[in-house]
Amino acid sequence: VQLQASGGGLVQPGGSLKLSCAASGLTLDHYAIGWFRQAPGREREGVLSTSRIDGLTYYADSVKGRFTISRDNAKNTFYLQMNTLKPEDTAVYYCATGLTGRIGLLASYEYDYWGQGTQVTVSS
Repeated sequence: VQLQASGGGLVQPGGSLKLSCAASGLTLDHYAIGWFRQAPGREREGVLSTSRIDGLTYYADSVKGRFTISRDNAKNTFYLQMNTLKPEDTAVYYCATGLTGRIGLLASYEYDYWGQGTQVTVSS
């Protein structure tokens, strides 16, 4: 199983960026999917996750109304659309999948597979 994250870069405050996570070796629509981020000197935090049970997406308060997740089952890929970016969104972003049946914003230990991370820098 491999997850390949891409799409990071430098963006100005207020801008948008879309990250991709391409999966191989598994069928994404059977899995919970999510994104995490880790800023320098801080712990990895969950950004959002989509449950494989109810199909709903759960968000960290810090990104509600600005970030969304989507999935393209035909491409076995999911995405993180980030709008109205702020400097505090600067971090390495990781995609993850898992077979957990828990509903809610999932913790890192609940995921089985991880992408390699992609750097997002929000700065003027």
